Amino acid sequence: MSDAKITQISAKDIDAWDFEVDVVVAGYGIAGVSAAIEAARAGAEVLVLERSAGSGGAASMSGGFIYLGGGTPLQKALGFHDTTENMKAFMKAALGPGTDEQKIEVYCDESVDHYNWLVDAGVTFKESYWDQPGWEPPYDDGLMYSGGENAAPFSSSIPPAPRGHVPQMSEKKTGEQGGGYMLMKPLVETAEKLGVHAEYDIRVQSLIIDAEGRVVGVASKRYGKDVYVKARRGVVLAMGSFAYNEEMVRANAPRILGRPAASIEAHDGKAIQMAQSLGAETAHMDATEVAFFCDPQLLVRGVLINARGQRYITEDTYAGRIGQATLFHQDNQAFLIIDEAAFEEASKSESSTPELLLQPTWVGETVEDLESEIGLPAGTLQSTVDLYNRYAAEGSDPLLGKNPRWVKPLGTPIAAIDLRGRTGGFTLGGLRTDTDSRVLHVSGKPIPGLFAAGRCTSGVCAGGYASGTSLGDGSFFGRRAGISAARENNDVLVSVAVQRNSN
Repeated sequence: MSDAKITQISAKDIDAWDFEVDVVVAGYGIAGVSAAIEAARAGAEVLVLERSAGSGGAASMSGGFIYLGGGTPLQKALGFHDTTENMKAFMKAALGPGTDEQKIEVYCDESVDHYNWLVDAGVTFKESYWDQPGWEPPYDDGLMYSGGENAAPFSSSIPPAPRGHVPQMSEKKTGEQGGGYMLMKPLVETAEKLGVHAEYDIRVQSLIIDAEGRVVGVASKRYGKDVYVKARRGVVLAMGSFAYNEEMVRANAPRILGRPAASIEAHDGKAIQMAQSLGAETAHMDATEVAFFCDPQLLVRGVLINARGQRYITEDTYAGRIGQATLFHQDNQAFLIIDEAAFEEASKSESSTPELLLQPTWVGETVEDLESEIGLPAGTLQSTVDLYNRYAAEGSDPLLGKNPRWVKPLGTPIAAIDLRGRTGGFTLGGLRTDTDSRVLHVSGKPIPGLFAAGRCTSGVCAGGYASGTSLGDGSFFGRRAGISAARENNDVLVSVAVQRNSN
């Protein structure tokens, strides 16, 4: 659906304000709630505007992974040694190319402090580690590998450590009271205790600027009625990505067109468009995460091939890396080759995801039979399996570096699972912001009064991804957005107040 043209509004054209506060936060997901908490703690009167009927956003429906490291108390309690430098090295290598190194530096330097901030706000992490590949822990374990740190090509040069921190879940009801819910619930409660007020069923439409070009409020609509909200200090945009804006996806990230995932319909790109109406710069608008819809327990036990019968990525790495490699470099063509024993073993694993435990598409008594059933050129699959099995007999994979834990010769009967087109993704690009979450103009200067965080910005991910970077990035830089907004224009406001009191 085509969006109406978004333009800025002049404050002089507003006859009356419906609300007036210090800081206005647009969006009540992870970035919005974190901004609201810190702005309130900085002494600002805060109003959150949320288009849905309640708080939470996409974060509340997620698995809840928060990417943290550098030696968090949870990592230490579970016996894992991690350093800030190792965390930085991995993020710069895995989340690029073209990562914002300043953001990664400050994110890693303050990762332990951010963990403590979350705990102080009521988020609970159970001291339990889940060591199996999977989309998320099947139980309420608090720590798991979530980015391929322990797989090739990273594990041989950067000491791996698990950094996927998962809030303890209530009876493990993913999607209802899963990790994302257990992350957002205490944060929203913390915001409410600090006096943060929220207005729901209200859609932010445009930014309002004064004669000097400073953002001083937002124009919104509620049930078709215009609602104008004044921000004495600043506006924080935290309205999510543009994954559900077909025109923006078509123009910037067409490879995921028609297959949005891990997003909600509220992710319509409006925050980005509003800021662009003021000349805001964007970055990495073509970058996307790509989910690969197959159970990792199957993947690690099999051999993943392309349409030419060749392996193209190690099967035990992060599923998001597999998804990107498949969609971007293999034209979305993939087949998993797995024998009967391995399939049965995966099916019985506690870490398997039932809805992703796909059944074989073709079965053969020999590799040659299977090759013919799939329709691959004669000899292609046979040569791939022969080479894999030759080294697997010794427990190694010199071609792609699969962890010996998962290397075992493929036997017969042997099957193939058709994975063509089983990808979906969400956008990673957005507004360019600095490390204080100020939205930057194309000139490189901050736009006065405007801040942003979360998936409407270009954060620590510039191309690659690791589960937990969205919630980690959103909460971390959301906090900075709230602090910056609360401080914005504050000296002027204090000066005016002093003058009024003296009179």
